[in-house]
Amino acid sequence: MEHRLLGGSGFSVPVLSFGTGTFAGEGDFFSKWGNSDVAEATRIVDLCLEAGVNLFDTADVYSNGSSEEILGRAIAGKRDKLLISTKSTFGMSDEPNDVGSSRHHIIKACEDSLKRLNTDYIDIYTMHGFDASTPVEETVRALDNLVQSGKVRYVVCSNFSGWHLMKSLAVADRYGWTRYVGHQAYYSLVGREYEWELMPLALDQKVGTLVWSPLAGGRLSGKFRRDNPNPAGTRIAQGAGEGPALPEEWFYHLVDELDAVAAETGKTVSQVSLNWLLQRPTISTVIIGARNEEQLKQNLGAAGWNLTAEQVKRLDIASERERIYPYWHQFGFQNRNPLASPSYK
Repeated sequence: MEHRLLGGSGFSVPVLSFGTGTFAGEGDFFSKWGNSDVAEATRIVDLCLEAGVNLFDTADVYSNGSSEEILGRAIAGKRDKLLISTKSTFGMSDEPNDVGSSRHHIIKACEDSLKRLNTDYIDIYTMHGFDASTPVEETVRALDNLVQSGKVRYVVCSNFSGWHLMKSLAVADRYGWTRYVGHQAYYSLVGREYEWELMPLALDQKVGTLVWSPLAGGRLSGKFRRDNPNPAGTRIAQGAGEGPALPEEWFYHLVDELDAVAAETGKTVSQVSLNWLLQRPTISTVIIGARNEEQLKQNLGAAGWNLTAEQVKRLDIASERERIYPYWHQFGFQNRNPLASPSYK
């Protein structure tokens, strides 16, 4: 398994990592993702480690803490062989201070995650979203305190806007506090808005990208077709998909191109979609998920090979969508703003 540095840090992560949103499956939302128990989770962890996938991503809100608990039990005796990424920000209860990115909540959430994961430290700690109610200085300093204490090794943000991330980096640089070295972001062939501002920022500031929902909630799994627009049993069919609705004809044209490239490479549509991501700038790791071993083995087949430059270009063209302002304007002046180009060449 190929490893890459996480942004401007010296920390290496595998190009594929495993997301544990399917562990436990408690509650109305996460029950539609999957429901791996400890036995199945342990088997999935072992399969990942055998394939060189040693980074496991979770969050405190996944099944209200149960995902972390199952992961903690599944990795028993293997902590030194793997990396753990978890997140906080969103509410875990109705208590007024049990939400957000305040010093109070960050420290409490981290301590709670450490207990559920049964570990002394977290390799990658992520702010799951931006908290505009808390001063950025308070958040960044609290994260720096966790790093200095040894409870957290690296800090990452997720779902930030460009100014959220840049202000956070500027504050960290001003005071010499720990910087965000990664941004966990929604990005795929059907969701390329990340390229418009956040990817140029990541290139400029050396922030690595950890991709969540690389198959867009299953839309790029190969199951969604003109003659089967809402496959039974999928997350989207059950109302647990994420991301905006897609223009139908545009989407099915992209699926046609994916089918053609899959036939040429002897790979599946999902493997082609994941491999396209692995060739994009700033990508440190792509977080894959699986409800079972079969899905996991298929997704693992996305690494270890590369689409040709011509195949990447065809998928770029098929997946391109109209930009909003000011990105369409910047794209028209690439001689002065080369990062406005999706290929970044």
